[in-house]
Amino acid sequence: MGYLDSILFAILLIIGFGYFFINIKKITRNINLGTPINRKDNPKARWKNMAMIALGQSKMVKRPVAGILHIIVYAGFIIINIELLEIIIDGLFGTHRVFAFLGTFYNILIASFEILALLVLVAVFAFWIRRNSIKLKRFIHKDLNGFPKKDANYILYFEVVLMSLFLLMNASDLHLQNIPGGFSHFIKAGSFPVSQFIQPLFNGVSSELVMLLNELFWWLHIIGILIFMNYLYYSKHLHILLAFPNTYFADLNAKGQLSNLESVTNEVKLMMDPNADPYATPVVDANVVPSKFGASDIQDLNWVQLLNAYTCTECGRCTSSCPANLTGKKLSPRKIMMDTRDRIEEVGKNIDANKGIFVPDNKSLLNDYITPEELWACTSCNACVEECPVNISPLSIIIDLRRYLVMEQSAAPNSLNTMMTNIENNGAPWQYNQQDRLNWKNE
Repeated sequence: MGYLDSILFAILLIIGFGYFFINIKKITRNINLGTPINRKDNPKARWKNMAMIALGQSKMVKRPVAGILHIIVYAGFIIINIELLEIIIDGLFGTHRVFAFLGTFYNILIASFEILALLVLVAVFAFWIRRNSIKLKRFIHKDLNGFPKKDANYILYFEVVLMSLFLLMNASDLHLQNIPGGFSHFIKAGSFPVSQFIQPLFNGVSSELVMLLNELFWWLHIIGILIFMNYLYYSKHLHILLAFPNTYFADLNAKGQLSNLESVTNEVKLMMDPNADPYATPVVDANVVPSKFGASDIQDLNWVQLLNAYTCTECGRCTSSCPANLTGKKLSPRKIMMDTRDRIEEVGKNIDANKGIFVPDNKSLLNDYITPEELWACTSCNACVEECPVNISPLSIIIDLRRYLVMEQSAAPNSLNTMMTNIENNGAPWQYNQQDRLNWKNE
C-alpha cells in the first residue's frame, strides 16, 4: 500500500469510528433520561453475573440448538475481529501481515479464524432456515412485522458477506504467497485450512489481477466491518455491546420481590409514627417537581430499564414463555421492550431537533405505545425475566406503568378496585364483614 492508500484508510477509520462514537454518545444520553437508581452494590455478584451470562452465554444454552449456534456466531464475531487489529496496522503503515513474526502462534491464530469463519457461515445458514423456512412461531409473531423482521435477516447477510470476504482475502493471499519469485511483500505466513480449498479458483488468473482482487477483498472487508459497526445503532444487535453492562447492572433481588415507592414508604412511616403531628403542614420545596407514582413515559422509568430496552435482542423467548400471550391475550413482553425503545428514540430525536431540550409532544409510552389492556393481562409470574438470555426485566416496566394507572389515574379494572375496597373496609379481599369471616366452619 502506498502513502495515498494509507491516508485514505486513515480517513475511512476516522469517519467510521467517529460516527460510531457519536451514536454511542446519543445512546448514553438517552439512557440517562431515566431516573437515578443505585446498582453499584455487591460488585462481586455483578461481575459474576456478567461473566456467566454475557460472556459465558449460560442462559442461551437452555435452548440447546439456538444456544450452540449463537455461541458459534458470538465466538466468531469476537475472535475473528482480533484480526481487525492487524488490518488497522497494515492499513495505516502500509505493512502486510504485520504479526507474521509470531510464527507458529500466528499460523494457529489464522487457522482458528478460518475454522470459526466456516462455522459462522454454517450457523448463519441454520439461523436463516429457522427464521425463513421453518418459520418458528416466535420469529413470525406480529411483533416483528416490518423492519424488525428485515433487520434480523440483514444481520445474517452481513455475516455471510464479511466471512466470505475474509476467506476470499486469505485465499488470494495464499495464491500470491505460492507464486515463485512473485510479490515480495506476500511472505509465507499463516495457515489456511479453509481458504486453501478456495485458492484453486485463482489458478490460471494473472498475478496482477489476483493482486487487485486481494486488495479489493481487503478493502471491502474493512469497509463492511465499519458499516456493520455503525448499523448496530439502528439494529437489535446493539446487544452485542450492551449485554455486558446490562447483565452487570441487573437486579440482584429475588424474582418476585417488588421495589417500594419511596414517597409511599415515607407516608406509611409518618402514619405509623406515634410522635408525628397529623395536622402539621408538610415542608414543600418549591424548586422540586413532585415525582409521579409509577411511570407514564420513559422519563419516569429508571435508567436501567431504558438500558434494558436498548439491550433487547428481540429473540422472543420472553413472549414464547408468557402464559398471558400463550392464552391469546394481547400482552407480549418483547413488544413492551420494543415499544419502550421506540419511544426512547422518539424522545431522543425530539431533543436533537430542539437543540438539546425536550419539547412536549403530547405523547407518552402509556396509551400511545403500550395499552392498559396489555398491562393488565400480565400475571406478574416473572417467566419473561427468567427466560431472557441477557437479564432484561419487562415486568419492572409493566409494574411501573400499572402503578401509574392505579395511583395517579385511579384506572384499575373493576375487579381490582373491588378487591382494594374490600381490603380497606373488611381487612380482606372478600366482600364479607370481619365478624362473618369464620361462618363457614358452622356449615
